[in-house]
Amino acid sequence: MAKKEANFDLYIHDLLVEAGIQADTQGSNIIEINNALKSASKHKTGNVGFPEYCAVVNDFVLVMEDKSDRANLCAFEDDGTTISLTVQATKNYAVNGALHYAKHILQNTTYNKVFAFGNTGDRKHHIIQPLFVDNNGYTWLPEVETFENFSANHILEYYKRIVLKETPPEDIELADILKKAKELHEYLRNYGGLGEDEKPLVVSAILLALREQKYSFRLDMLKGDSLESNTDGVILYQYLEMNLQRAKVAPEVKKARVLNQFTLIKDRPQLNTKREDLGNKTPLRFFAEYINENIFRALISNSKEDYLGRFYGEFVSYSGGDGQSLGVVLTPSHITDLFCELVDLKSTDVIFDPCCGTGGFLISGMHKMLKETKNPSDRLHIKQHQIHGIEIRDDMFSIATTNMILRGDGQSNLICEDFLAQDPGELQLSGGGITVGFMNPPYSQAKNKDTANLSELCFIRHLLNSITEGGRAAVIVPVSAMIGKTKEDKAIKKEILKNHTLEGVISLNKDTFYRVGTVPCIAVFTTGIPHPTEKKAKFINFEDDGYEVKKHLGLVETERAKDKRQYLLDCWHGKITDFPSSFMVETTVEDTDEWLHSFYYYNDEIPTEEDFMNSIGDYLTFEFNMITHGKGYLFEQRGDDENA
Repeated sequence: MAKKEANFDLYIHDLLVEAGIQADTQGSNIIEINNALKSASKHKTGNVGFPEYCAVVNDFVLVMEDKSDRANLCAFEDDGTTISLTVQATKNYAVNGALHYAKHILQNTTYNKVFAFGNTGDRKHHIIQPLFVDNNGYTWLPEVETFENFSANHILEYYKRIVLKETPPEDIELADILKKAKELHEYLRNYGGLGEDEKPLVVSAILLALREQKYSFRLDMLKGDSLESNTDGVILYQYLEMNLQRAKVAPEVKKARVLNQFTLIKDRPQLNTKREDLGNKTPLRFFAEYINENIFRALISNSKEDYLGRFYGEFVSYSGGDGQSLGVVLTPSHITDLFCELVDLKSTDVIFDPCCGTGGFLISGMHKMLKETKNPSDRLHIKQHQIHGIEIRDDMFSIATTNMILRGDGQSNLICEDFLAQDPGELQLSGGGITVGFMNPPYSQAKNKDTANLSELCFIRHLLNSITEGGRAAVIVPVSAMIGKTKEDKAIKKEILKNHTLEGVISLNKDTFYRVGTVPCIAVFTTGIPHPTEKKAKFINFEDDGYEVKKHLGLVETERAKDKRQYLLDCWHGKITDFPSSFMVETTVEDTDEWLHSFYYYNDEIPTEEDFMNSIGDYLTFEFNMITHGKGYLFEQRGDDENA
């Protein structure tokens, strides 16, 4: 037992180190706390008593008690809810011991906020149960997998969000953004008479023109002139064209293609006619003022969030569509960020997204690479040469171009083409050699034999073939794509393993694409290297990712998200090697397998004595009920002749 507990102590220590928390064993390097612990005996004798670990992070004290048996997590008083602080309970149970030390530190030091952790189990199967303790009592907190939330960078945010129940600024901002998106959607429809695919284009056009406020454009230039050569739409168009020139969007054919999508603002009479109910302004003037006041500042801030893409998604949802009817499934920003971490994106990489939509993957990738270097020339090179994208739809291409310009990157190598029609060998050479591929391909396009070439696996194969040898690729697709039901899909899976390496597949939260109805997964590959027979790929169940659907907000981050994400990345990158099979399975693969965690999962958890006794109890209860209902014959032993 002592050896098991020592191993578990080391595991907890490793997690603390991973979170950057300097913890002391059997005492504290803080003199005030160490002196207090000299009288903290669990026997209440006034002698010394030390928790397994003690740390101070900012103004918070962290204390840890470890037990090797998960049954020794917590003992309660007779009411079944109050944590017992008897000598027996604090000695034998992890949460009770941690609470004991927390209360003692509060009573004997100037510290007034303590996180107490009761940790039980082993490296593979364990429970880490935190409490928050202050002079007013204690609060149960959600179980955690890591100590990431309690690191110096996150502990105050965690305290405010979880303990104080404060709404974080980002949630307030998100709620406001969604509210403004809904309002703008209504205005665009009611005053502009715009269709669903036209609304984001008008928003994009206005945003580009508003960028020229730094130079010569002013909103009071929009006077609602009826002269065709001087309408509000013409003026806005002139300034958005000027902004495209200032951003050095090239080649000319690309700029012309983008501009062509924006001609509706000057060609649509309804947008350029004054209305009394708008204060004798044109709808375009009204939209421009609204966007400038409520949206523009958020879009031009140094944020990785794809706000323009979020707006597009909101426009679709408010119109009653599910996104799929328009061929649009936008990737949430926490997934685009996760992609960067899964492939360990570096500042020297060249990114390629062949189905770039509004540019969400490219924006996340650009931000990640820019964080990796402070050299001005390197940062400029990243923006000008290391970001490549393809988008087949003219309107989405224009939105993506606008989005990248708003992020300070007018030189992105975006083209409006059919990805599947491109030569993979030529694509490989782009930007000096594509090293990383990100993709969210069109879903459910392969309806029959005639469209079999449009399956998600076809897109995956084409992407892998478009990346240089030894590169990395991450794709998000429906789980059905990893099953490979059709003859064509099975053949492609075989071809993929013949030419590339499958690193693993992560099953995601069913609500990742909120309101779309698609259950997705992430597949990660190394390109150009055949999958070794002995290679063990990782298959992860990440359905519980710490994101939940909230009314009026959609899918939002909870307090568990950072912890869950860190645990995922630690397992993925091999920092945690002991993990339950319910979370991750490492195994060799065949092309005939279903490349999903559910296919390879096996239960490796040994039942506890309590589990065994509960099962026996359930069986005896069942047997008693059957006998009392006249079915005792079901349990009578048959003779040998009957078994013959």
